[in-house]
Amino acid sequence: MEPYVAGILLAAGAGSRLGQPKATVEVRGEPLARRGVALLRDGGAQPIVVVTGAVAVDLPGVLVVHNPGWRSGMGSSLAAGLAMVPDSCEAAVIALVDQPLVGPEAVRRLIAAYRAGARVAVAAYDGKPRNPVLIAREHWPEVTALAVGDTGARPFLRAHPALVTPVECGDTGSPDDVDTRADLARIEGLAGQGGAGADGASTGGAGTGGAGTGGAGTGGAGQGQG
Repeated sequence: MEPYVAGILLAAGAGSRLGQPKATVEVRGEPLARRGVALLRDGGAQPIVVVTGAVAVDLPGVLVVHNPGWRSGMGSSLAAGLAMVPDSCEAAVIALVDQPLVGPEAVRRLIAAYRAGARVAVAAYDGKPRNPVLIAREHWPEVTALAVGDTGARPFLRAHPALVTPVECGDTGSPDDVDTRADLARIEGLAGQGGAGADGASTGGAGTGGAGTGGAGTGGAGQGQG
C-alpha cells in the first residue's frame, strides 16, 4: 500500500491588514479555511491538519491543532502542524490559507512527484517556486529546527537546494496571496471568472507574493501565517 501523505493548512494568522483572521475571510461565500481543506483533500492528501491561532475554526473531518505561539510567526505553526501528523504518514503537503486560487491539481502533482522518488517538492508557477510544498518525514526535524519567526520552510529549502524537485503548476492555478482588501476584491473577481481554487479551475497566472527557495515555498508568501 502506498504511504499516506498528510495535508497541513497553516491558518493561524490575525490578518491585521485585512481586518479579520484570514481563516474566516470568505471568497464567494466560502471561508478560506474551508477552501484550504478542500484544496488538500481534493488533491489527495489525507489526513488534513489545520493549524489555528488567532481564531478557532469548526471544520469537520480534520485534525485541528491550536498554536499558542502563533504571534511568533509561521515557523511555530509549521512545527505544530508537523508534530500533529499521525505516524502513518511519511510526507506532508503544506499549504497556506491565504492562497485560495491554488488548485488541487498542484497538490496531486506534488504527491505524484513524491511517489516517483522526490523527497522535497515545491509547486512552481512559470518556473518560480511558491506553494504548496511537500516534505518527506525524514526532513521534518531539520525543517522544524530552522523554522524561526515567519520564515516557515524557507531556510531548509535554501540550505538544501539539491533536494528540491520543482513541479510546474502554472496551468493549475495561482498562488496569489490575500493580504489586503484590494487583494480580496481582485481574487473574488478571478474566482468568479472560473479562477483556480478548491474547484481546480485555472487562472493560468503566477502569484504576486514571494517566498521559499529564493522566492518560494511555505515561508515569506502569506506573511503572518495566512
